[in-house]
Amino acid sequence: MVSNRLPVKSIDEQSILDVSTQQYMSENGEYQSLQRTTLCPMELTPTACYQAMKAHDARFDGRFFVGVTSTKIYCRPICRVRIPLLKNCTFHPSAAAAEVAGFRPCLKCRPELAPGFAATEASAKLARAAARMIEDGVANELDLVLLAKKVGVTDRHLRRIFSDEFGVSPVQFAQTQRLLLAKRLMTDTTMNVTDVAFASGFSSVRRMNTLFAERYGFAPTRLRKDVGDEAVSRADVPKFFTFFLTYRPPYDWTTILAFLEKRAIPNVESVVGDEYRRILRVRRVGHVDITSWIRVRNMPKKCALEVTLSPTFARALPQVLATVKRVFDLHADPVEISDALGALAIDNRGLRLPGAFDGFELAVRAALGQQVTVKAARTLATRFVAAHGEAIALRDAPPFDDLSYAFPTAEKVASLTQDDIAKLGIVSARANAIIAIAQKAAAGELDLSLDATVEKAIVALQTVKGIGPWTAHYIAMRALSWPDAFPPQDVAILNALKLPNSKAGQREADALAEAWRPWRSYAVMHLWRSLE
Repeated sequence: MVSNRLPVKSIDEQSILDVSTQQYMSENGEYQSLQRTTLCPMELTPTACYQAMKAHDARFDGRFFVGVTSTKIYCRPICRVRIPLLKNCTFHPSAAAAEVAGFRPCLKCRPELAPGFAATEASAKLARAAARMIEDGVANELDLVLLAKKVGVTDRHLRRIFSDEFGVSPVQFAQTQRLLLAKRLMTDTTMNVTDVAFASGFSSVRRMNTLFAERYGFAPTRLRKDVGDEAVSRADVPKFFTFFLTYRPPYDWTTILAFLEKRAIPNVESVVGDEYRRILRVRRVGHVDITSWIRVRNMPKKCALEVTLSPTFARALPQVLATVKRVFDLHADPVEISDALGALAIDNRGLRLPGAFDGFELAVRAALGQQVTVKAARTLATRFVAAHGEAIALRDAPPFDDLSYAFPTAEKVASLTQDDIAKLGIVSARANAIIAIAQKAAAGELDLSLDATVEKAIVALQTVKGIGPWTAHYIAMRALSWPDAFPPQDVAILNALKLPNSKAGQREADALAEAWRPWRSYAVMHLWRSLE
């Protein structure tokens, strides 16, 4: 447990105390934006955490958790319950740390709904990357050696930096994630207890019940009666699952939705009104793929995205929810990013980095989009899906009827010939590149999954004839949610910076972009948007 000083960076105590100049949640539950001040790097102190909690400051949601010694309950800093006395509060860098310290989660603010995190310091970045992998694959067995290998360190070093960042070991963190997911499923769905246990990664219902009793002091079934205000009424979800995934405001939903709408492939995805819809295939190692539908809408008063999805995804919920978080960039800290970008982001601090639902799909679409407009690329992708996509008969009919196809798998595309693709109006060189990408992905030589290594992916992509640095960086930026991509020789970026399309212009752009590290991908989004 860490109760004296938290390893939370990029915020100073005075900026919290002067909350009137910051973003805050008003008494009616709506987030308001007031004049912004500059934040200076400094560790959070108990006094600073307490002031953030008193202000219900949404910027710190998920950054720390508050344990109340008089009730043995821990909360998010935005919790609307009666504010406890400072002497009764302890502050923890993670939900797992609070639970290891003997606190159980608040049923009103529901710590499992807190947003994720992004970090820039080297050790913190590695620890948080590992934490995201644990969260994304919480239903899988935790192999610490493999996890450490994926983030590029030894398992011993991972244990050390993980403990420094979160106050617990990776195993303890994973155990808490399973419990919180089970708590969420018991609260927000009508799944039976057995399905909840296995979907959350427990080996048996008995094991889940035992841990609930040890950690929380009650049986999981209590949550079907005793739920917080944020829970979804089971009368409202007889056929579908609905979850709320929170984010730190501000969030520019309009821009990210417009970005996806311009690139949406008919029959696979669509934007209608203020919501995004999608046919999604979940690839599961050692299991049959699951393909069904999802719908995403913004709930600005809750600072959350409402995700409605087919119950067909019951056994893959952690993976689906993790993918949605990545695509809509819910881990981002807009204050930290906009401070790094300075004047570039001053007019839109809520701009996010659109991700991809499937890395292979994004790679194919990027190849199709080379040297053509966004509209032309969308036309080619539409033809490609119509010819080689998979028609889906949805077992659970969605609340819409405009989607019926899934993007073809790497295995399917790898079996195609150049003529199969070229006859769609796609030039032969691009058709060959698409087939090569598919063959590498199908053979495991190209990893574009959520936990892939960016550097290795970029190198593997550029071994494909026809895939250059720009395309490789763009794929990494979106498919791998790489926050520091800066695609070279991007004409739009050079135009936005008013630089010539030449080697000298690129050198000057690279020099300017150094100041935006490690958030250059967000700088790219701002520069592209400035031309619209």
